[in-house]
Amino acid sequence: MFGVPVQVNASMLLLAALITLLYGGVVRQQLALSQLAGYLVGFGFVVLLLGSVLLHELGHALTARRYGIGVRGITLELLGGYTEMDRDAPSPRVDLLVSLAGPAVSLVIGLAAVGATLALPDGTLVNQFAFQLAASNLLVALFNILPGLPLDGGRALRAGVWAVTRDQHLATEVAGWSGRLVAIGTAGLVLLLTWVGLLPSQGFGPVLGLGLVLLVAVTLWQGAGQAIRAARISRRFPLIDLSRLARPVFRVPTGTPLAEAQRRGADAGQPDSTLGVADSSGRLVALVDRTAAAAVPVERRPWVAVDTVAHGLDRVPSLPVGLAGEQVIHAVQTHPGAQYLVTSGEDVVGVLHVADLAQLLEPNRKMTQ
Repeated sequence: MFGVPVQVNASMLLLAALITLLYGGVVRQQLALSQLAGYLVGFGFVVLLLGSVLLHELGHALTARRYGIGVRGITLELLGGYTEMDRDAPSPRVDLLVSLAGPAVSLVIGLAAVGATLALPDGTLVNQFAFQLAASNLLVALFNILPGLPLDGGRALRAGVWAVTRDQHLATEVAGWSGRLVAIGTAGLVLLLTWVGLLPSQGFGPVLGLGLVLLVAVTLWQGAGQAIRAARISRRFPLIDLSRLARPVFRVPTGTPLAEAQRRGADAGQPDSTLGVADSSGRLVALVDRTAAAAVPVERRPWVAVDTVAHGLDRVPSLPVGLAGEQVIHAVQTHPGAQYLVTSGEDVVGVLHVADLAQLLEPNRKMTQ
């Protein structure tokens, strides 16, 4: 829509089925409809709900595009939807506008539906649709402006902290920790209201609703944790220096036994170097796959040529040595791989192993596993 790709996750089908069955049963009793008619009405509400969520996400997407941020797509799923953008907002102001655009759309739809509910006669199908559309959109707008990532209100909080501190990484961490508090508060409030009897806890519908709310809380906690981790990683982007991270390439002639190639590398004092295969003119033509080489039993390595566990250079992505940290991350995300040629013009400077990059960005991760 409007040039933005839209995908529907399979989990949304589960939500559609549940709403069709549960709401269809409720409206059938309220309006004295047949079973088939009740389910058709339930499915009609699903369509309205999907449309509302899509318009909410289009608010984010079109506002982002207005300020030059590319939009990769919109995904609708069990717990609502999300918009994927190709980069962060360039300023706190733009971040704030993009984050609040979605709730603003939901608020406008909700208020318009409230007006329709008051204008339409009670006990009619259109009145029911208008009421449910008003309730769902106002709930979405209010919940989404809670101040914690990954909610829209969390992005607004991040924009505010960013504007004050001039530190986007710190702002993301603050909004992430606030998101964890929102997750705990959401779960705690619902459980408390259920425990004191203000929310029903008997029957399939209430139990399902309670389960979905707790699922939302867990999802919020995970999303907040991912935001905190991303902020800590991105803070270390300036430390990325390909000339230092790249491991040297130790070249051996084509046809060299794997055991012999590894021995030569160790004797040369370069046990951590990347083994490369050179042709008869000494030109590098392939890189040994460390995982494939390690999988060869030690007793067979004298009989296995390095060529059989190597990849041609055309299969190895390359990175210019002068790339800045953020550019390196973008290139690695665009072309995922285990290793990358680091080049300076036509010369090969070395090989970047993605594990070395991960260790630089998260130096304590192995200690916590």
